[in-house]
Amino acid sequence: MKIPTKALEQKLLKSGYDLVVGVDEVGVGCLAGPVVTCAISFPSEFYKNTPKNFKGLRESKLLSAEQREKFAEDLIGQNYKLGICYPKKIDTINIYQATRTAMRSAIKNLSLKNFKNSRVIILVDGNKKIEKLEHDQRAIVKGDQKIFAIACASIIAKVYRDRMMKQYAKRFPVYGFEQHKGYSTKVHQKMLSLHGPTSIHRRSFRLTY
Repeated sequence: MKIPTKALEQKLLKSGYDLVVGVDEVGVGCLAGPVVTCAISFPSEFYKNTPKNFKGLRESKLLSAEQREKFAEDLIGQNYKLGICYPKKIDTINIYQATRTAMRSAIKNLSLKNFKNSRVIILVDGNKKIEKLEHDQRAIVKGDQKIFAIACASIIAKVYRDRMMKQYAKRFPVYGFEQHKGYSTKVHQKMLSLHGPTSIHRRSFRLTY
């Protein structure tokens, strides 16, 4: 099982960048609920002396729910922000643009203006850079598997979104959101065929089964 490394972040900091930001998203393929993004950065000292409690950290999909919760708790004190796009917005501008909007929001919320005279680079999970950003960027395919900062962003976004979906499950108990988190499972498909979509379903997605 591949463990993401801090090698790229360390290399970029040594090359003259003052801040490295990792960005990732969760919920793109869901039929219901928002898409959630996270942007996170660490001080350079963190990369030199990373606390032992981060040992074994990897992308959110390769961790159990309990492991994700633990790592998310350990990351609370770090500099991170979230970006969220809800179903109505997703239906209006499409899921790709919604994800990019949420990513830009997360990065903006980091208050990078404090680094106006500093060199900042954004590491983005995927094969495309984020449009309409003034900072340097690098898009990294499977970045959440390779890059420590992106893996951390994936964990925080996943934990936050899962908690949101558990709250939605209380409003819409028959759909099983607490189990599948809005993804297209057989249970979810069956409930959609029996009860139709809720207000948190993405109407632009195929919702009849």
